[in-house]
Amino acid sequence: MLAPHPRELQIYQDPNGHEPFTEWLKSIRDQKIRTRIQARLDRLVDGNFGDCEPVGEGISEIRLHFGAGYRIYFGEVENIIVLLLCGGDKSSQRRDIKRAKTYWQEYKESQ
Repeated sequence: MLAPHPRELQIYQDPNGHEPFTEWLKSIRDQKIRTRIQARLDRLVDGNFGDCEPVGEGISEIRLHFGAGYRIYFGEVENIIVLLLCGGDKSSQRRDIKRAKTYWQEYKESQ
């Protein structure tokens, strides 16, 4: 088994300066849920992705098994940076994946 290696987290910012991931996280009213999500992000920095699956076009989904079945969508840049694109829950999964793919494409085109 390969040892995890540390990653740097960055948050995607759209051309208008909005950060969809940050806006989603702030929209979660329950502080305990936000704290649990932050703890999962802290493990991600250590290279521990946990329950994570690719959803296509270079995007992966982290599944959080609490609350509303939260999801975090991201892309990896050079296997070092994890770019947080957006978040959602099970009920908005299809829409969120589509948004994440759009954000990822915008990011790649801007590089």
